[in-house]
This record gives sequence, structure tokens and C-alpha cells, in this order.
Amino acid sequence: MNKKVKFIQEHVVSVDAPAKLNLYLHVTDQRPDKLHDIDSLVIFIPPYDKISVKRSNVFSLNIKGPFASNLLKDDGQNLVELAAFRLADLFGIKPFVEITLVKNLPISAGIGGGSSDAAATIKALIELWNVDLEPQRIQVLARSLGADVPMCLYGKACFVGGTGDKICPAPSLPSFGVLLVNPQVPLATIDVFKARKGPFSGSGRFQNDLVNATSLTEVLAMRTNDLEKIAIGKMPVIQNVLESLTNLSGCSLARMSGSGATCFGLFDSEYSAIRGAEVLGLQNKNWWIRPSKFNC
Repeated sequence: MNKKVKFIQEHVVSVDAPAKLNLYLHVTDQRPDKLHDIDSLVIFIPPYDKISVKRSNVFSLNIKGPFASNLLKDDGQNLVELAAFRLADLFGIKPFVEITLVKNLPISAGIGGGSSDAAATIKALIELWNVDLEPQRIQVLARSLGADVPMCLYGKACFVGGTGDKICPAPSLPSFGVLLVNPQVPLATIDVFKARKGPFSGSGRFQNDLVNATSLTEVLAMRTNDLEKIAIGKMPVIQNVLESLTNLSGCSLARMSGSGATCFGLFDSEYSAIRGAEVLGLQNKNWWIRPSKFNC
């Protein structure tokens, strides 16, 4: 496809790539192609990876940040690079751009780090290249990059169905504090889903707006993460993380996100989550621990 592209001269575009959190995750079916259908309530919160893009005479990807070394060890094509090349191909242009990825989120952690990076790259390059692309074509591109990319491109609280491609807005959710904890052990999504056995769950969706953290906890307590027990079987330290979160003062619910190994605790305020982070940080110096907040 040939398309005239109006470049913005000497311009740098930066986009935050937030952590994705599955407040619940039900596995509802398995397809003939062995992929699983899910039903999940997803939100997006700090901390962020960061994508910055600017024009260049060649393509380059610079990776920085505390988890950069994990990506640099991987010989495969990074999702950020793949997103840039496929988007450029849609526009019929060369992917001559310099991309900087600041990697603050742990790898293979169940919080959508790579998918969020890819979604942020798409957003940043569309702005940098100053081009229009039909939403349907952007969604097709997002799905080609991975199951979590469409929801990360949406970037707001939503219910997710299918293999991650069916997205609809969630009811209004309250603000609340969140404490993210990862034991610094990567866990591959494909390995967790392959080990899944047993009956499937029904939908956990609800229609009513939730007015406070207490009502949110009550609703989530009646739902689960169906991958949690499987992940614990592969990485028993996840159980230690969940128990540590549960024992913190003010934690109303502890659960694993996605396929793990990141877990989260819900608190009525960001302040309570910060206090919990201080306690856990003293007890477990090797864990990745980050307090956060969801804003409605």
C-alpha cells in the first residue's frame, strides 16, 4: 500500500506503557486450535515502561532500564521492533525511526509488559508519522502481535473475551491502592496454559458500577484467576508472595495477575499500599515490589 506520509520534523514522541492487571481471569473454553478463550477484567496502572520515537536515516532500537538486560539476552525479534516494521509496512514506508524503550517492568511477569510496549509503539509512531489508519486495520495489526496487544492498545478498564481480542468497556470502578509484587522469577504464559486441565469457568462479568474499594473486593472475591494454582505448581514461590500480601495490614484481596508470576494486593488507598511495600521490602529484598493506584 502506497501512502503519502507527512513527517513531523525534529520531533520526539513519548508514550507510557503501563502495567496490565487481570483483576480476575476465567478460562472459559479451549478451541480446536488449542488456544483458550478467557473472560477477564483488566485495568492499567503505573509503573510504566516508556517508548520514545524520533525520525532517523535507519531503524534502531535502544533498550535501557532495570530490565533491559533480560531483553538484550533474547535473540528473537522484540515486539517493539515487530510492531514498528508491521506498521510501516501498512503505510508503505520504510521503518526509519529511532526507538528507545525504557524497560521498568519485569519480563514474562503476567502484567503485559511486552504487549504494552508494542501498543505504545503503535500509538507513538502513528503520531510521529502523522498518518491515519482505520481502527479495524490497527486492531488486525495488534492481534497479529499477540493476544494482549489489543487490550493494551485500548488502554482502559475493560472486559476481555475470546483469546484477548474481544474487548468492551468495564462498568465504573472506584479508585484504590494496589501493591504489585514479583518474585523475580519469569514464567512463560504458554507453559501455564499448556498445563491447564479440568472444567472451565463461566463468565464473571457484571453490569453495576462499583462505588468503593469494599464493593470491588466483594465482587472480585466471588471470582478467581483460574491460572493461579497451575502457576503455583510450577513456581511455589508465588504462594509465598500471595501469603505475604494477604498478611499485610489493609490488604483486602491478594491475587495473581495473568499467567504470573506477578501478584497484587488491593488496598483502600495508595498510602496503605505504600506502607505495605515498605514492610515487604524489608522482608524480601530480592522481590520486585511496587505500590501503585488505580484512578477511576
